[in-house]
Parts: sequence; structure tokens; C-alpha cells
Amino acid sequence: MRHQTIAHHATDGSDERASSSAQISSDDFARAFRQYPGGVAVITADSPDGPVALTATSVVSVSAEPPLLAFSISHRTSTAASIRSARSYVVHFLGKDQLEIAQLCATSGVDRFADTRLWARLATGEPYFPSAPAWVAGTRIDQLEAGSASIILLSATQSAVDPHSDGAPPLVYFNRGWHHLGEHSQVS
Repeated sequence: MRHQTIAHHATDGSDERASSSAQISSDDFARAFRQYPGGVAVITADSPDGPVALTATSVVSVSAEPPLLAFSISHRTSTAASIRSARSYVVHFLGKDQLEIAQLCATSGVDRFADTRLWARLATGEPYFPSAPAWVAGTRIDQLEAGSASIILLSATQSAVDPHSDGAPPLVYFNRGWHHLGEHSQVS
């Protein structure tokens, strides 16, 4: 990785130089990322403790050839240990109609699988939410411990996209709030 120096404009008008090894506070980091919207996904897995789920905005496409994706999970998350112990996962890409599922899986201390009408199991055994407009299942091929989080890399093994959801407004998280994209938010 190449290190670079970045210019920082001080409040007194003078330029300060900061090395890339300098760190900002966790609060400043979180405040900056609140200005960066993220698509909302729910990740499910079958752990030794049973089915687990969490809401995430950290899902990224890594490669199309071969199909790889990744997500990160904070070690402070109530489901972190169970998610990290799983070997296979289902990553659900949610639309605005799945806000209830996003909120359920973001709430600590609740049984996310109590309502058996909301979820089912894939033929391979993983729990999933069939109402998601799209999902990708995958097996873990690597896990990187990074600070207070883990980054989990998956090899995609199966997927489904609801043909009726084409163009459905995706669910987005921005500045501590739920939003959706649509014609009203298109810039060009």
C-alpha cells in the first residue's frame, strides 16, 4: 500500500500537513461516514447457536470473475460471534418494502426469527428472507480481523432476483435514517 500525505485545512486558515499515519477520532470517523449513504442488506447464517441475522451497509462486490463479495461486522454487534463462526451466508439486498426486516435485524436483543412467516431455509440449509428483491448466498473463503471488526470474504454459490422487483426502490441508510431511491431522487 502506498502512503501519501494529505493536506488538511486548519480552521485558522493555514495549511497543515498530516501524515496518513495520523488517526482521527472514532467520533469524527463516524460523523464523516454518516454523510456517505449505503445500500441496506441483511446477512443471515446458520451458526452453531441457530439462525442469526444482522443488518449491514458494508456489503461490497469484490469480483465478478470469480463472483466474490465481502461484508464487515463489528465485534461489538450482538450477533458478531455467531456470524463469525458460520461458514455460509445469505446476503439480502433490501428494497423500501423490506424496511421492517431491516429494522428487525438491526435491533439488538430480539429474536429475529420468531415470526416464521418472514423467513424460510434454502435447500442448502441457510435461513433467508424470501421477500428480499435479490439475494446472494455464499461460502466464506477468508476472514480478516481489522481493528474492532471482521471482514468476511464470500464466494457466491447461488443467487435469486425477483423478476417483479426490477426498478423497485432500494433501501438506503444515510445520516442515521432510512431512505429509498426512486424517480424522485434521480439527478440525471
